[in-house]
Amino acid sequence: MKKEDLLSDDFLKQFKTGEDLNGFLAQLQKRGLEAILNGELDSHLGYDKHEKSPSSNSRNGFSNKKIKTSFGESEIQVPRDREASFNPMIIPKRQSMADGLENVIISLYAKGMSVSDIEEQIREVYNFDVSTSTISRITESVSNDIVAWQNRPLEPVYLIVWMDGIV
Repeated sequence: MKKEDLLSDDFLKQFKTGEDLNGFLAQLQKRGLEAILNGELDSHLGYDKHEKSPSSNSRNGFSNKKIKTSFGESEIQVPRDREASFNPMIIPKRQSMADGLENVIISLYAKGMSVSDIEEQIREVYNFDVSTSTISRITESVSNDIVAWQNRPLEPVYLIVWMDGIV
């Protein structure tokens, strides 16, 4: 299928509701993440799938991992290597959230929402539960930087450029 075909009217007519479209986008995101993970493993091992391994480390199947993204929860297959030295960058080991959702949590926290309000908002908008302890852990990781930025010493003079124009 060509990229142009994805945006054709015939293709888009198959989605009758927003849920249908979100389901398709979630599957597309899942396939994309799995392809990226396989590409990361190829780079880590130094050879493509179905080629002969130049070292003792080689592919060793997959492990299932539940992740939380802006499209909801999904289960992906993360490739493994025999020496367990592969550490994916897109979704690191022992993490279950894609960066986009963590950025949303940090943004809501920066706007003054409480942890329980953020938990409720995530449940309503993304339709899955994130524990208050997870939200606290995410916000705590950046709170020191936020406090340091808020308490930074200000310069005595700042240059401001204001431009206005009429066309």
